[in-house]
Amino acid sequence: MATGLLALLDDVAALVKVSAASLDDVPTQVAKTTGKVSGIVIDDTAVTPKYVVGLDPKRELSIIYQIAKRSLINKAIFLGPAALVLGYFLPVVIPYLLMIGGAFLCFEGYEKVHSMFSKTHEPTDEPTEEMDVITPEELEKQRVTGAIRTDFILSAEIMAIAYATVADSTLVNQIVVLFAVAIFITVAVYGFVALIVKADDIGVHMAQDKFHPTTQKIGRGIVKSMPKFLTILGYVGTAAMLWVGAEIIAHGLPFMHHPMETLDHLFPDIPVLGWLVKVLVLALGGLLLGAVIAQIVTLGKKLFKRPAEKVAH
Repeated sequence: MATGLLALLDDVAALVKVSAASLDDVPTQVAKTTGKVSGIVIDDTAVTPKYVVGLDPKRELSIIYQIAKRSLINKAIFLGPAALVLGYFLPVVIPYLLMIGGAFLCFEGYEKVHSMFSKTHEPTDEPTEEMDVITPEELEKQRVTGAIRTDFILSAEIMAIAYATVADSTLVNQIVVLFAVAIFITVAVYGFVALIVKADDIGVHMAQDKFHPTTQKIGRGIVKSMPKFLTILGYVGTAAMLWVGAEIIAHGLPFMHHPMETLDHLFPDIPVLGWLVKVLVLALGGLLLGAVIAQIVTLGKKLFKRPAEKVAH
């Protein structure tokens, strides 16, 4: 009996050591996962500020908090556990879900690029539909709902990629890493978004006469540069959507592995240049794929349009 108890204690001790060693790798795995989802994080950061544009400045931080809270709940309570369940019972489904998400990112990226160069925003003589009048509270609710919907899709991609990174680890390690990724990315993204949104106010405060001339100059510089910064951030976010979406799909297709490795080692002496070429190729590929998907969506809308809508046109 004593021998059996000692053997059991030895097994428990070994299990604890293995778990502890596994948990020691959590920071490394979180950092590795964060690097893989950097494109999605950039896009999430670039997209969110537009949801508070035109609203009461006093409500900006409150709105960002609402979106961030729901984002964390979605990642930690719904998407993370869903990834674990699928990974345990239907692991074969995860790559396809990732590819579907990647295709959606390419489609969204193409739509943004198309809107940048589209001429449909030019004024016309055609009558427009009467716009509904809504209260500021209703507008805020609509913005928050839209932001949460967009964030949910991006968060699903983040958590799926995070799970794929730790799929071969122990269950405890998977749970800890997914939870840590959910918290870290949510805090990082929405903390930076809050800083971007309030940068104008910070700049105006710094430009007051009571501060040193250098501080005032910096404050005025912040106010003047923010519109350009937001525009550049929007471009970067769009490029990130196309790049990440295409890369997710490429990783899901076995015949694409070798070309991707070739691009990585295209300039062995200058790794950064090889990475830039790879990103450019993926972004262009994502743009092309997004255009194809957009045409399919447009065709589907025409095919499934109601007869009454056809007559109206």
